[in-house]
Amino acid sequence: MQLNQAEGTQVVLRDGSTVLIRQVRGTDAPLLADGFARLSPRSRQLRFLGPKTTLSATELRYFTEIDHHDHEAIGALSAADGRGVGIARYVRDARDPQAAEIAVTIVDDWQERGLGTELLSRLSDLARQAGIHRFTALVSTDNAASAGLLRNLGASLVAQGPSIVEYELALEPDDYGLDRWIRCAMA
Repeated sequence: MQLNQAEGTQVVLRDGSTVLIRQVRGTDAPLLADGFARLSPRSRQLRFLGPKTTLSATELRYFTEIDHHDHEAIGALSAADGRGVGIARYVRDARDPQAAEIAVTIVDDWQERGLGTELLSRLSDLARQAGIHRFTALVSTDNAASAGLLRNLGASLVAQGPSIVEYELALEPDDYGLDRWIRCAMA
């Protein structure tokens, strides 16, 4: 399948595979549902912090019909077949408009290629443009990959419960902020 370069940015991942990264649209509900169906039960558990077998029509609308300011999401499509392979989003904190909670989900057979780092880097750029200065992330205590990525990017552990930890990640534009850590992690 040929992807339209004008609709996003083509990115070559560290394993040589190519994706098109673009903002999520209201018409992307079928892509999101397909990607969700391709997640293992464990990946769903880690992403939703509990068992999850389906996405309702209401959830699909929430995840795709977004304002691109207080709720932003970018997705990655496989250049080979056009299927959704990853998504990163933030939702601005209503109590603290300079903070937003993030979530990154990569379908199982696309994990460990650098896609999550790439999506998070692009999402941080959009967040800064929207006036967001820090991300927060809730992570399952048994999600070593996400916790490791966040720690490698300079996130601080701010709260810990029996099954969930919370991280905070500054979006400073200087050389000591997220951009520097993402460049180092990608290298």
